[in-house]
Amino acid sequence: MLCLVPTPIGNLEDISKRSLKALLEAELIFCEDTRVTKKLLNLLAEKYELDFSQKEFKSFHSHNEQEIINSLSKDTFTKNVVYCSDAGMPCISDPGATLVDWCIKNEISYDVIPGANAVVTAFAMSGFTSSEFTFFGFLDHKGTSRASKLDEVLNSSRVGILYESPHRLLKLLEELNKKEPNRTIFLVKEISKLHQKIYKNSAKSLYEELKSIEIKGEWVVVIEAKEKIGFNLELDDILPLDIAPKVKAKLIAKLTGTSIKEVYQDLLDKIQN
Repeated sequence: MLCLVPTPIGNLEDISKRSLKALLEAELIFCEDTRVTKKLLNLLAEKYELDFSQKEFKSFHSHNEQEIINSLSKDTFTKNVVYCSDAGMPCISDPGATLVDWCIKNEISYDVIPGANAVVTAFAMSGFTSSEFTFFGFLDHKGTSRASKLDEVLNSSRVGILYESPHRLLKLLEELNKKEPNRTIFLVKEISKLHQKIYKNSAKSLYEELKSIEIKGEWVVVIEAKEKIGFNLELDDILPLDIAPKVKAKLIAKLTGTSIKEVYQDLLDKIQN
């Protein structure tokens, strides 16, 4: 059986009893970084007087996951197998999803233990009242792909959540200040750690505040959703309109993601009938 185990994102006490039990019972532990996991287990062993010896460790990260997947067999999971990333929930901007997919396809039992997650924690801390958000992970470092993805975040009707490294946070704030200086931004660094700190202000104010400060730590950026103007257009609003079929087909295709040609032919068929 496979068990995906979340690990603390800062505070050791965020580890759950279920996670500790799974790690204690594990015979094989796939890790994003074996050194990080071994260090964590040593700290947990000392804190809770536990014994994590006699474990087999194997690295499983973005550079070798396909190689590991290709080497798996059903016999691998006759023992207790655990996967844990360096911090937080596996599969959330971390490896693990391919292991789950392999188990599903090969009818191997698996479980995922709920646990600490920076995305959800930051969303709850932000104070934004929207019930919807989109997680965008890390933006590309530079280029048109970074700019287009940031535009996608800013044009979303949902709260946008990003991860950002300390040496690129100021660059992100500068970009946000240029594009949307009045957009409200929430920042939190080092969630659940000793130096956890939050900021919430306009993009312009945050850029001015942080541009002269030495920025350290790992950051989560929560961006206010784009204000909705007017009403959302629904399919039932378009169908009764007395407009040319080609124009109507373009509107319906845009709304539904169907091809214009297919929608246009469907409209003609309905008119002829």
